[in-house]
Amino acid sequence: MRSLPAPLADPLAFVGRWGTQGFALSIFVGLALPQFAAAARPLLGLTIFAFLTITFARVDLAALAALVRRPARIGLSAAWLVAAPPLVALAILAVAGREALGPGIVLGLALWAAAPPILSSPAVAMMLNLPPTLLVCVVLLTTMLAPLVSPLLVEWIAGAAVELDVRALVERLALLVGGALAAGAALRASLGTERIRRHKARFDGLGVLFYALFAVAAMDGVLAAMLERPGFVAGVLALVFGLSAVGFATSLLALRMLPPAERFVLGYATGQRNIGVLVAALGAATPGDTFLFFALAQFPIYLMPQIVKPVAGRLVARQDSVAPAPPP
Repeated sequence: MRSLPAPLADPLAFVGRWGTQGFALSIFVGLALPQFAAAARPLLGLTIFAFLTITFARVDLAALAALVRRPARIGLSAAWLVAAPPLVALAILAVAGREALGPGIVLGLALWAAAPPILSSPAVAMMLNLPPTLLVCVVLLTTMLAPLVSPLLVEWIAGAAVELDVRALVERLALLVGGALAAGAALRASLGTERIRRHKARFDGLGVLFYALFAVAAMDGVLAAMLERPGFVAGVLALVFGLSAVGFATSLLALRMLPPAERFVLGYATGQRNIGVLVAALGAATPGDTFLFFALAQFPIYLMPQIVKPVAGRLVARQDSVAPAPPP
């Protein structure tokens, strides 16, 4: 990675080696620096674009081509990531009741269920040394389907018409995902696959830094809400962590036809949703409690990689132990 001078590259490698810990720390940095949240918010799109570019540049193209030749796994995984969250949300609404949750949280839950998986999930899989190729395919596919599917799901789950600017959503997704794909391909062509692989820790470090900046912007108003309504915030935090846990559990149980490592990364993506895309489409019409739900939903996104790291380590060890020996 010759484009980075050594004084910069070495700290990036250090951050990358502690990637999951950096994810966990960054959410608390965002809370501790509320005065910078408003200034950082315009950079949200840029940080996501940069993170996606790095992720796409690191995709194993040979593994991706082999996977595309077997579309059944992609179709099954994509169908699960689209259908499972709405079913979970409807079950919660049936048990808890819409009135008990309030309209703002009901809409937040609907946005969680209707949103595509979080765009950083393949990069998290890479940090945990788990195979990201299937996840890259289904995250890309479900993100591109979001303009057609998400508005219908939001209206269905929320129980009332929610105005979404579908054309604006299509344009933002096309620019974000398509632009990052093109930039990732250019980066791969410039640096080469082997050099990118050799500097894995430095790319991980760049990803952590971009997500730390995103955390600062997403935490706008959260600290004030914690001080003013601690019980309410605690309840929403319990809900979003519960959604994450249910995503893991249901995926591990329902997708038993897939290898354990793939079930694991799909479980992560099932619980961690890109609510920010739909919040951006709603814009100023987003209710205050709905935006708070979106902000608090970042906590499991940032903390889960560190929480599940021991389980991921055991999966990697199991894969290594059953991997075929190289030919003599």
